[in-house]
Amino acid sequence: MHWNEKGEEQSARWRSEKNLPPPRRVQVIDDRISADAAYRLACEGIALLWRGDFQNARQLLQALARRIEKKRALRMESIPHPSITAAFHAHRQAQAQRARILGQLLIPVAADHSIPLRRAPDVRLACLQAYGSRSDGYIVSLRELHGVIGAHEWHKKGIDIPALNARIHPHYGVFAPIRSEYVDLINRVPLPDSIATQSIAFDIGTGTGILAAVLAHRGIQRIIATDQDMRALECARENLTRLNFMKHVDLVQADLFPAGQAALIVCNPPWLPGRPSSPLEQAIFDPDNRMLIGFLRGLGAHLVPGGEGWLILSDFAEHLGLRTRETLLALIDEAGLTILGRSDIQPCHPRVADTDDPLHPARAAEITSLWRLASK
Repeated sequence: MHWNEKGEEQSARWRSEKNLPPPRRVQVIDDRISADAAYRLACEGIALLWRGDFQNARQLLQALARRIEKKRALRMESIPHPSITAAFHAHRQAQAQRARILGQLLIPVAADHSIPLRRAPDVRLACLQAYGSRSDGYIVSLRELHGVIGAHEWHKKGIDIPALNARIHPHYGVFAPIRSEYVDLINRVPLPDSIATQSIAFDIGTGTGILAAVLAHRGIQRIIATDQDMRALECARENLTRLNFMKHVDLVQADLFPAGQAALIVCNPPWLPGRPSSPLEQAIFDPDNRMLIGFLRGLGAHLVPGGEGWLILSDFAEHLGLRTRETLLALIDEAGLTILGRSDIQPCHPRVADTDDPLHPARAAEITSLWRLASK
């Protein structure tokens, strides 16, 4: 990216996990700018390159967020939404606008991932894990940097998984399994009888490796876990190695299925049809139900006789009006599959009780299901 500073042309590498283009309009700011002035510039699409105290930059980001939320609340009051579907689309639009405005506040980072600003924290290890080694400095949005720091803390602390009596440590850019209900389903549903003679399972879209770990913990001797994302595969390898399950798991970079057949194939695809706005949202939004349809259509060919496919899917999309139950059942039928059974569980995350959430009616009604599928 390029900008003018004190009458001289400057340039630096631009870093964006969303693959956003470098900003064309840049204004250098410091502690003297007011939050109102910064908000006005950010809304106009002007990137704000910070040269002041780092902690003041964090306070400015919080002040921008408050102004965005205040404006959003006023808009929601003035424009009633006729349906939960309309509320969902308005919510996504508001979130995208919020991300765009907050993403305008930029921070310089040196080649060793240190931040050359007063009172800046030591983020070198967090950035090294997220971005790898670099030979030059770069500019990144403070909001993205917060994400890197937060992911590093999650990675260090880990997420407690009662089904494993252990912790899973997500990497930056890999979806964290903070909702445990789908893990509980995988852990409690009886394994298919065919596992007794052919103890092999596939984990499609393994992410952190958590479902592969649960299957290994349940005694399945060989698991092939796939993912398209190398970050996810590296994360899964680290977790499975720490849990001493790598002797049972092969990690394969693949779009959906590996070669061969298995007695059990599990898949937890993104639950909402829609286009993701960032790499991390790829674990939440599935454009045109691509992964869901791909899993269903390919499942039969990869199951051994008597094998089962376990589809983990929330009905949140149904409550939002984004997909009907009839559509899901039709997709299962068209793929030549039959439903052996279904196990349900209610979510227990805090947002279920948040009545201020515009999507609260859908969240309160949500059920996560494990669909047991087999070839007809």
